[in-house]
Amino acid sequence: MKATEAKLLDFLKKSPQFVIPIYQRTYSWSEQQCRQLWDDIIRAGTNDGISAHFIGSVVYIEKGLYQVSSQSPLLVIDGQQRLTTTMLILEALSRHLGDTEPLEGFSAKKLRNYYLLNPLEEGERAYKLLLTQTDKESLLALVTQKPLPDNGSLRVKENFEFFNRQIEKLNGDLESLCRGISKLIIVDIALSRDQDNPQLIFESMNSTGKALSQADLIRNYVLMGLEPEHQTRLYRDHWRPMEVEFGQEGYGVYFDSFMRHYLTVKTGEIPRLDEVYEAFKQHSRRAEVASAGVDSLVAEIHAFARYFCAMALGKETDKQLGMAFKDLRELKVDVAYPFLLELYHDYQQGNLSQDDFHSAIRLIEAYVFRRAVCAIPTNSLNKTFATFHKSLHKNRYLESIKAHLLGLKSYRRFPNDEEFKRELAVRDLYNFRSRSYWLRRMENFERKERVPVDEYTIEHIMPQNENLSARWKDELGPEWKRVHETWLHTLGNLTLTGYNSEYSDRAFIEKRDMQGGFKQSPLRLNDGLGAVEAWNEDAIKNRAAKLAQEAVRVWAAPVLPDEILETYRNKPAKEQAYSLEDHPQLAEGSPMRTLFELLRKEVLALDPSVTEEVLKLYIAFKAETNFVDVVPQKNRLRLSLNMPFHELSDPKGMARDVTNLGRWGNGDVEVGLSEESELAYVMGLIRQAFEKQMGNDAD
Repeated sequence: MKATEAKLLDFLKKSPQFVIPIYQRTYSWSEQQCRQLWDDIIRAGTNDGISAHFIGSVVYIEKGLYQVSSQSPLLVIDGQQRLTTTMLILEALSRHLGDTEPLEGFSAKKLRNYYLLNPLEEGERAYKLLLTQTDKESLLALVTQKPLPDNGSLRVKENFEFFNRQIEKLNGDLESLCRGISKLIIVDIALSRDQDNPQLIFESMNSTGKALSQADLIRNYVLMGLEPEHQTRLYRDHWRPMEVEFGQEGYGVYFDSFMRHYLTVKTGEIPRLDEVYEAFKQHSRRAEVASAGVDSLVAEIHAFARYFCAMALGKETDKQLGMAFKDLRELKVDVAYPFLLELYHDYQQGNLSQDDFHSAIRLIEAYVFRRAVCAIPTNSLNKTFATFHKSLHKNRYLESIKAHLLGLKSYRRFPNDEEFKRELAVRDLYNFRSRSYWLRRMENFERKERVPVDEYTIEHIMPQNENLSARWKDELGPEWKRVHETWLHTLGNLTLTGYNSEYSDRAFIEKRDMQGGFKQSPLRLNDGLGAVEAWNEDAIKNRAAKLAQEAVRVWAAPVLPDEILETYRNKPAKEQAYSLEDHPQLAEGSPMRTLFELLRKEVLALDPSVTEEVLKLYIAFKAETNFVDVVPQKNRLRLSLNMPFHELSDPKGMARDVTNLGRWGNGDVEVGLSEESELAYVMGLIRQAFEKQMGNDAD
């Protein structure tokens, strides 16, 4: 590696050509980064006390891909964003200079022939910088002053226009801009393919500018070490089509999340969003993945990316599935995507019929919506869906999905019809995050001629206005204030209308009988309102009950005959080979037995899913698997908590890190419990291990 400080313009002038390899991300600087660079340039150009302004490094390979000569192109590993942005500034500046030269070296002709073009070369060698794909055509069009291509690079176009506007604001006084550009310096870092590891250097870069996404790192990791022809083939056949499918904006926004969902499907673990790259590297090094080869891995990612775009980005071509996915997007069911990706893969492979796939999507929608209405904490959903595939019987696909949903307990439960109807009738649905979603679903359920709900507004039949008219107060009765506060935003008092401004705060009878009133409404949500004589608490509750009864059809719960459901239920645990009597330290009447019984009661009370198993060497408490194991000792209970030590919150410092140490029990955390006074604090530690396992910890 050779690293030297250099003036940016000198570096550009001496270098024959920069080529951005296909595995690099596209040009991605936003106006925010461009504005920062512009402000820095102007500041340097107007302040004689600033002799130079450092903008980062440019790292490139000078050997290996091309035959070495004084005119060999340089393959850029890091610095594309700065180089491209500089080119846009120089091109915009050249168009404003005309025949002037406000500072030596800054004429339109010199800028173009020194820094933008290689005037004595032909073909692609005639350009100083070659970007990739869409970016390439857009930049070449700019520096040759030709019209930009259709469907060109948004970033190249928008950033060039930004710099053009900024230069126009200078009103022809360009000397300070030129002086600022002349003060820009970089670190020129030349690598040798034979002696340096570009991937490791690339990962360790901490340059200024826009941070690399996890997707950028993954793409470079996959492609960087391959031979050029292999790189080109994989990029052309798989990676580039993925980028196109996601779209220029969508790729940057959604690809990291997609990779997280993909890795959850493949590994059963949910990586942190900022650790997706590390999780991918570990996955790619697994024996079965590595032996299948990089081509197989990239092809699989491509296939799953298509599934994700269909579901999450509205690219599904089947009308029925497309509408179901649209409802999930409105409901913001991102946590279900790992499970849905597996279902979509089996659907594509012919292992899951389209009808069953659609039914499964609707079950997931109903599960999430019912839980939201019933205010059940959502934290556990990511783990629920990440592990759902373990319960699939793919020869009875839909049946096993229903059985698993019906078997979920406690805060993972699928709310039954009675709980759902009860909560739906009293919940504040006006301020519910998905109010347009639930209104649309109820109005259009089983409709072939769909109602464009977005064209209507939400109507409070009993007005929102706190200063109710005397007529409304009379209609609501002596407790009108309580009725108004209790039922205003609930199911029974909400509907849709195209006459919101006409209705205003009119009395109910007027709203019912006027032109366009409830009696004439074609909307299903308004069925029956024309026959109501007075709008009061009873009327609101009656309508809520009617709509809630309909809602259990819209968001239907799974149904299975008891005899089939019984085949999926966990079989009774086999008779334990050991009992507490096999642990002498827990003899009846001993201090440790008393302490253990207190601990056991607290642990089993954490959740109905918790079970106990007495083993030869310890007593295990399990949910999905062991989360705390108890080893009885003479003067204490030694507890093993099954969670990473660094994730435990332990302000008293009672726990000990036993990672990689041989111990009876499961987990990296050891805690001693010696007396009852410590029990409450220790239970706080145990609860963390339980919630970690159940996915009920913060993500």
